[in-house]
Amino acid sequence: MKEKYYITTAIPYASGKPHFGNTYEVIATDAMARYKRARGYDVFFCTGTDEHGQKIENLAAAKGISPQEYATGVSNIIQSIWDKMNTTYDWFIHTTDDYHVAAVEKMFKRFYDQGDIYKGYYEGWYCTPCESFFTESQVTDGKCPDCGRPLEKGREEAYFFKMSKYADRLMKHIEENPEFIQPESRKKEMVNNFLKVDGGLQDLCVTRTNTKWGVHTFDPEHVIYVWLDALSNYITALGYDPDKSFEEQNEKFKKYWPCDVHVIGKDVLRFHTIYWPIFLMALDIPLPKQIFGHPWFNFGVDKMSKSKGNVIYADELADKVGVDGVRYYALAEMPFASDGSITYESVIKRFNTDLVNNLGNLVKRTLDMQKKYFDKVVMAPTAKTELDDELVAATVKAYEGVIAGMDAFRVADALECIFELLSRANKYIDETTPWSLAKDETQRERLGTVLYNLLEVIRQAAVLLTPFIPATAEDILTSLSTGKVTYDTVGKTELFGGIEAGSVVGDSKVLFARLDEEKLLAEFEAEREKMIAEAKKAEEAKSVPEKPEGCALIGIEDFMAVELRTAQVVACERVPKAKKLLKLTVDLGYEQRQVVSGIAKFYAPEDMIGKKLIIVANLKPATLCGIESQGMILASGEEEVRVVFLHEDTPLGERVR
Repeated sequence: MKEKYYITTAIPYASGKPHFGNTYEVIATDAMARYKRARGYDVFFCTGTDEHGQKIENLAAAKGISPQEYATGVSNIIQSIWDKMNTTYDWFIHTTDDYHVAAVEKMFKRFYDQGDIYKGYYEGWYCTPCESFFTESQVTDGKCPDCGRPLEKGREEAYFFKMSKYADRLMKHIEENPEFIQPESRKKEMVNNFLKVDGGLQDLCVTRTNTKWGVHTFDPEHVIYVWLDALSNYITALGYDPDKSFEEQNEKFKKYWPCDVHVIGKDVLRFHTIYWPIFLMALDIPLPKQIFGHPWFNFGVDKMSKSKGNVIYADELADKVGVDGVRYYALAEMPFASDGSITYESVIKRFNTDLVNNLGNLVKRTLDMQKKYFDKVVMAPTAKTELDDELVAATVKAYEGVIAGMDAFRVADALECIFELLSRANKYIDETTPWSLAKDETQRERLGTVLYNLLEVIRQAAVLLTPFIPATAEDILTSLSTGKVTYDTVGKTELFGGIEAGSVVGDSKVLFARLDEEKLLAEFEAEREKMIAEAKKAEEAKSVPEKPEGCALIGIEDFMAVELRTAQVVACERVPKAKKLLKLTVDLGYEQRQVVSGIAKFYAPEDMIGKKLIIVANLKPATLCGIESQGMILASGEEEVRVVFLHEDTPLGERVR
């Protein structure tokens, strides 16, 4: 019986079209699923879309359609992109599916009945895009600590899950299972920021009353908060029934659970490594074996933004470089633990260097020589030399590198091993000079051996490439007219010989056409300018911003009570373990103060020193990440924060009116 392997992506939120970075996740997961199938595993690959929540409700209302209609439309776009990327998922779940909704309703009731959920009030900050609540200590300048967008503050009746009840048990599990959270840096981040903190793990709000679009509870005013709903997809997709014990579940669930790996973005790590395991503990079912938090793709060093014109969509890029061109770049360019980078220039360079020059050129000229010198008939390798042994050893080394890399989820490293083999094969051509051998009839046997070795390297490389660029790998294997196309036919010295002597190879073809860099960059630039113009037009269409709901008018007395003073930054440094915070020492002329501000994403400490600005001087001190802040600096903007700087001649300590 085959060993099972259950792998999932995080299900993307059905609020808009996913960009290249979002699509990377499903490509990487597909590569792993294909690899495991190639190694003989019984794989179940699950993906889908998260379709509930206030954001979708708001977007649907803006378009004048139902939330279901909106979510279905976006979900169809996402699924079409997954299909275009040639991903081989076994199940595509929608959180609006009836079976999922019914299971989540039962789950909530079970948690309540066993005392894991209680009703209370939530008073704090809420981020609609992230569907997340935050405490005062997590928030800086009213901005979401995850996405940086403005938060809403309010008091709301809600049901809470007793996370604290299971915190010690989760910590013990993490300590006893060092591979549970990967990479290691992600584990340290979760443990230090959420489990080993003053006050311990906070109970989690799991319902909302100000939205109706979601899974409803037995309490008619409450809709289940998106993370309890969305995370449950990993077990509902297998038919899990909360009313049954693990032993009573259906055969599909018992076969594939626990999940072998959840592949997720680092931005949703907290939900998957803390909340999800605790939900499973409360259900008394095994935890997933591993949660892998992959990095992000940035455009160069910048976050993708339509206003900057640097958002890249995988399906649109595939129209220019092909699906396997997109898959190869995504998989080869993303590091194991640090963020990856994509630019149009780097896409073109990798495509032309790796796919055209290295892989495509090797395959084409080998098949062309086989046709020219032997009329496409494969000769037996009867005239071997030590140089051939080196090529065989390189093939074995590549296989071992792929296995080691993929088993450790180092996908880019695995791909690099294959392309090192291809480079070695190209060098082998230069070393053996088949064109010279062809001029000497006494070297015909050696020529046949050289070409045989090249065909066999190409076969083994194509087999190894099957999980990564499957369509291209299939084309290559078809052209070789071989039935040896599985992982168990490659990677060992004794297996170097899968090409059958006497067989007839196919004609060569251009696997990857060289990209015209100048022409393509001009096209990309035109698209970038169009994107910027559309973003600007959308921004202008907003016209005058609406007054925030609940924003009351104030009198002159209230305004005058706010003491705004001019100050100069005399020292500035980053706050340890807080990526968004800077600690500033400001001079008001009559005294110096310490102010903590969430502007680290937009200003380096050295950019602030010597600058004059405005602070709220009579604001009640607050403690942020253990540091007291004695004021607040004035800044504008939401996604792009801009500090209000003053002229260098401005006196210190002046009252601003």
